[in-house]
Amino acid sequence: MNAVVFDLDGVLVDSEPVWEEVRRAFVADHGGRWQPDTQQRLMGMSTSEWAAYLSGELGVRMSADEVARGVVEQMARRYEDGVPLMPGAVEAVRRLASRWPLGLASSSPRVLIDVVLDRTGLAASFRATVSTEEVARGKPAPDGYLLAARRLGVDPVGCAAVEDSSNGLRSAHAAGMRVIAVPHPRYPPAPDALALAAYVAEDLGDLTPDRVAAAMNAAP
Repeated sequence: MNAVVFDLDGVLVDSEPVWEEVRRAFVADHGGRWQPDTQQRLMGMSTSEWAAYLSGELGVRMSADEVARGVVEQMARRYEDGVPLMPGAVEAVRRLASRWPLGLASSSPRVLIDVVLDRTGLAASFRATVSTEEVARGKPAPDGYLLAARRLGVDPVGCAAVEDSSNGLRSAHAAGMRVIAVPHPRYPPAPDALALAAYVAEDLGDLTPDRVAAAMNAAP
């Protein structure tokens, strides 16, 4: 096994409720219409993808660039009041970092990734980080995970990926990584996506080096 690559939103940071609240309000405030499946569709999209979706399909009366800038500014302000870490996030990262090099492959914009890692003291635990702003396609495409592996200097086939969402699980699996699911209780992944996981953890406390190694060694 070469490395472990974490997702950020929904795995280490309980940010999906914050993203939903901020984007839902932004859509309402700027003439758009939130749809029943909007939140599930947004999870895993890159910044350019979700901004275009809000501006286009949801009818926000602003350009995609203006949408992205406005939403990210509001998210950064929310994080100024504190980063909503998932229970056990810091401990899980440090446990696995003691055994393997760690990467991060997130759909969050670079500015928010850096704010989170700096404010939580986890920046030094990750040898490589990727925002899907830096690749052509967001999740469920494998681009972000493949770039994370390249930045770590490892073969993605020898990596484990820790994910929570349907699109994230599909992305890591498409990159050839062995997938470990830590489902978010409010936003559970679809059954077909969860079936791609080599191991389904109850929570981050369940994420130990021994269990990760066993998942990597299990038959596909």
